[in-house]
Amino acid sequence: MGEAEVIGKTGDQPVTRERLEEELTSLGMKAGMCVIVHSSLSALGWVCGGAHTVILALEEIVRPWGLLIMPTHSGHLSDPAGWVNPPVPETWWGTIRASMPAYDPELTPSRGVGKIPELFRKQSDAVRSAHPQLSFAVWGEDAVEAAAGHELDFSLGETSPLAKVYERDGYVLLLGAGYESNTSFHLAEYRASFPRKEEIESGSPILVDGHRRWKTFRDIDINSDDFAEIGQAFEKRHKNEIKTGRVGLTAARLFRQRLCVDFAVQWMERHRL
Repeated sequence: MGEAEVIGKTGDQPVTRERLEEELTSLGMKAGMCVIVHSSLSALGWVCGGAHTVILALEEIVRPWGLLIMPTHSGHLSDPAGWVNPPVPETWWGTIRASMPAYDPELTPSRGVGKIPELFRKQSDAVRSAHPQLSFAVWGEDAVEAAAGHELDFSLGETSPLAKVYERDGYVLLLGAGYESNTSFHLAEYRASFPRKEEIESGSPILVDGHRRWKTFRDIDINSDDFAEIGQAFEKRHKNEIKTGRVGLTAARLFRQRLCVDFAVQWMERHRL
């Protein structure tokens, strides 16, 4: 959606930080909360100050003794043989594997997660986890601990910040984003047992003792194609435990991450045959 279209849909006044704070607080966000945020800036309407304002509003509510977590994935740091959106010529593959810059938490841009996480990760007091493809940025008092230990193998599983949110009984905020963006459902993929679960090999350029190396690692073949369907079933089962409201121009949802992960494990074991 272009900026002119967003302005046209916003109405008499722009969306301000004060409005965002009021509406997010009404939704149920509060100081000290641990929350992973999935967002769409354009869905909020024309925000005065853009992504910067949204981040300030979230941090003002949660406060430094809480935790804010956002996905800062960089899927382009992967084997080009598997690229489909868009694909590249096979004759390029060797060159890409040999020359793609190694993952750098401070420099590597995120891809496909939106403007808010991309700006969020650049703060001096945000900590980004070490996974070259599926990192998360964390802000708050325990940010270093929450981002630490994110291993290469099984990237969205038990060593990921997703599991740290689960351990803390944290929350998921869908801010203009749908359930198809809910990465916590991926944690359920690792925990669920279903016949179609397949282990794969992946690869990324990383730094080893200051030198660039192409590193391969194990993972499962994650799949978000049914996440919207899982989300619909989750809402039907746990309607009273999901807080919904309007933030800016968009619908927002706030719910306990454990609730959605445990539900998705059961759903996948019944439906992913």
